[in-house]
Amino acid sequence: MKSFQGKVAAITGAGSGIGRALAIELARRGCALALADLDALRLAETQALAQADGVRVTTSALDVANRQAVFDWAERCRTEHGKVNLIFNNAGVALTSFAETTAQADFEWLMGINFWGVVHGTQAFMPHLRASGEGHVINISSLFGIMAMPTQSAYNASKFAVRGFTEALRMELELAEAPVSATCVHPGGIATNIAMAGRIDPAIERVSGMDAQAHRKRAHKMIQVTTPQSAARQILTGVERNARRVVVGPDAKLMDLWTRIFGSWYQPLVLRGVRKLRAKERPLGDSRPA
Repeated sequence: MKSFQGKVAAITGAGSGIGRALAIELARRGCALALADLDALRLAETQALAQADGVRVTTSALDVANRQAVFDWAERCRTEHGKVNLIFNNAGVALTSFAETTAQADFEWLMGINFWGVVHGTQAFMPHLRASGEGHVINISSLFGIMAMPTQSAYNASKFAVRGFTEALRMELELAEAPVSATCVHPGGIATNIAMAGRIDPAIERVSGMDAQAHRKRAHKMIQVTTPQSAARQILTGVERNARRVVVGPDAKLMDLWTRIFGSWYQPLVLRGVRKLRAKERPLGDSRPA
């Protein structure tokens, strides 16, 4: 896909962050938009920003974990726009928890959005992408779909799953010589609201001595590496190049290199960094193990 002019793109999680940035950048390039998000107010804000470039923009309040709702939305997109060329499965949520104590309900909530939302979006839009004659699936994984991190087991599970699903999909499309391609995106720290909106396992609070909001604020500060606008441009460049994988941001590129060089031995390096961070944050006189 060498140009987005005259194309139609569907984007989940379009109310903020990377989803909003993608919508604005695509509109600037002459691409019509079908936007979805659970937050109707933020979605309306994105719609107004994108419409400033004169493209048609439709919106839908959508829970991507609801399979039938996603399929219904895909049909509306085709009806309203006449075709769909791109689906950006971008909606995502965060959960900080220990693998040993993650609540089943929290795990299912996260997987429903981060993984099943990607599967639903891909399967719902695939017939329309094929019919367009020039289609592309863009699934948002994460740096944490390349490497694991303590307290991120559920999030890691979802993002590694997105990676495997998308890479297999890409090969299947090539074997079938389909008029559709697929790209897996691995953003590092992006200045979005995902950390502030994330869930925190109470066990994390008990062990760390920090309340949930303090954990959110720390995580939010740590991900201020790449702007959503820069991430959107990098993603669209990858789509134009038909890249199999797009690694977004200097932190993600560095850690991707580490995992390639060290293999599973990247884990002791991560542990060293985490221990240093915990030691730095531990109050004076706190005797808990790092």
